[in-house]
Amino acid sequence: MKNFVKKASAILIGSVFLSLGINLFLIPHQVLDGGVIGLGLIANYVWDLQVGFTIICVSIPIFTIAWFQFRSYFYNSLHGLLVSSFLIDVLSDTRNYQVNIDPAVSSILGGVLVGCGIGYMLRHQTSTGGTDLLAQMIAKFMKVNVGFVILFIDLIVILLGGYLFSAHTLLLSTLTIISVALATMLLTSQRFTPNASL
Repeated sequence: MKNFVKKASAILIGSVFLSLGINLFLIPHQVLDGGVIGLGLIANYVWDLQVGFTIICVSIPIFTIAWFQFRSYFYNSLHGLLVSSFLIDVLSDTRNYQVNIDPAVSSILGGVLVGCGIGYMLRHQTSTGGTDLLAQMIAKFMKVNVGFVILFIDLIVILLGGYLFSAHTLLLSTLTIISVALATMLLTSQRFTPNASL
């Protein structure tokens, strides 16, 4: 029961960080994150679709692979996917309270919040699913830090976004994914994990 409460709390706290990063700092300046979140943002900017709903739809193939190949990851990520996607859409009204700061600073702050949300969940053996789940599977197979894998996948998505939108979007989005990757790597490093020795 104690483990369930800790994991549920990690999902909720991480999802709030992620949702605020997206709604307060990224969407007001049409900045992209990478991976599935980035695809959700592209769908929002181009077709005005809900970001969270799009993330769930795009994540279905990844969860299908996880069901057959990495069943434990499937169970550990499903709740994170649903809660984070739900909160991204529910907290979308916070976009009306956007902080009036430079777009580059906003991109970095948004990336830090998203990275903290992702990293906090990963260090408690859960995630938002999507590319976080895909990155976990690849990182386990290749024995590399999950933050590096997320960075690589994110680069692919923001290059697509730069092609669809502008070089300015590409530059701001690059700042975001670097911030996401650094925050994620910090929170998932051995030094900061709950089981790490002091």
